Amino acid sequence: MTVQVTFRQADDGDLDLLVKMFDATARWMIRQGIDQWKPGDKDRDHFRTRMAVGEVWLASHGGSALGAYELWWKDEQVWGEQPPVAGYVHRLMTDRAAAPAGTGRTLLAHAEERIATRGRRMARLDCEAHNPRLRGYYEAAGYTTVGDDLEKTAPDGRRYRVTLLEKAVA
Repeated sequence: MTVQVTFRQADDGDLDLLVKMFDATARWMIRQGIDQWKPGDKDRDHFRTRMAVGEVWLASHGGSALGAYELWWKDEQVWGEQPPVAGYVHRLMTDRAAAPAGTGRTLLAHAEERIATRGRRMARLDCEAHNPRLRGYYEAAGYTTVGDDLEKTAPDGRRYRVTLLEKAVA
């Protein structure tokens, strides 16, 4: 059964919800043995900044938030200086207790549509290189690996490696 999802751009009234969703997703990752996100790593200021320089979207059904994602229009830290041909998807999150199966793909499809609407032809994202499960998820959604094992520095100074993936959307 497909659930009808409603999307809207997040605003300042959603900051606590976004932080809570990020922390819950990070705790789920830890329980799954995935060493990627850490509870407390993204605060209200992080999401406020992302709303100011990009887009943050919430997906809901029946008044309950099911997921969210960030959409950036450039990502120089990871992708370097690029012409404006892509949108960059970050922090794809679903409420593991409330979201039905397939919600993550629905979020990705919405991001891809937003990117195409802006006249850009590529959706890009990255994931930690040591997370083959997430890489496989994105590849199954039509993303292709275009860069592997690139080094990135976290805000806390931790260095880690990422895989770059992209998908044509227009």
